[in-house]
Amino acid sequence: MRINLNADLGEGFGPWRMGDDPAMLDIVASANIACGGHAGDPDVMRRTVRLARERGVSIGAHPSYPDLQGFGRRAMALSSAELENQIASQIGALAGVAALEAARVTHVKPHGALNNLACVDRAVADTICGAMRAIDRDLILLAPAASQLVAAGRNAGLAVVEEIFADRAYLPDGQLVPRSRADAMIHGPAACLAHVLAMLEAGALIALDGTRIPTPIGSICVHGDSPDAVGVARHLRDGLQRAGHEILPLTEIGSRG
Repeated sequence: MRINLNADLGEGFGPWRMGDDPAMLDIVASANIACGGHAGDPDVMRRTVRLARERGVSIGAHPSYPDLQGFGRRAMALSSAELENQIASQIGALAGVAALEAARVTHVKPHGALNNLACVDRAVADTICGAMRAIDRDLILLAPAASQLVAAGRNAGLAVVEEIFADRAYLPDGQLVPRSRADAMIHGPAACLAHVLAMLEAGALIALDGTRIPTPIGSICVHGDSPDAVGVARHLRDGLQRAGHEILPLTEIGSRG
């Protein structure tokens, strides 16, 4: 199976660092780079883009609600126009910085609370996809599997890749278990790999209660801000390759709906 492995990176700000981006970029095939909404600044963006380009890792924008204080994990009541402006300005910021490194933004993955809401609110999902299409209709949408965001992306004619999370548990409706719950996270490299391989074999999301939601799966996310992110990512890549999967950038996975 051709599969993508991605991570949310560039999530530092000024002198503050989040995770080990160089090590993660040696492992993953695509990077979702924070572009100022929840984290990141021009210097962090450029440094992360450079590292990704040097390693042949495809580059994506990771836009969010404008919420540095809450790391983009708090929902905000934005109008459609305000949300469009945020998406456009954040993607545009990363695209401009990437151009300085002779690199190109090729996909978009919403972050945090915005991503969670777009999974269940079709109007929000349509706004995100409409903004992406207006900016560059060739952008690939990286969206949580079995979500309204996937449906909105297909409807907008975008190339869409369905994503599962290696280190997050699922509810029976296909949504992520809220981070406020003790069972929200999958801990440890072995457990994360088992979680992923089970879903790939089933062709479905598998919830905590065993519920299965059939879905295509094109990408696997490892959160770059977790303490054992590098170890999890490396174990995942090795385990996926042992199982016969080919790890590829999103630019070689995406298909237009």
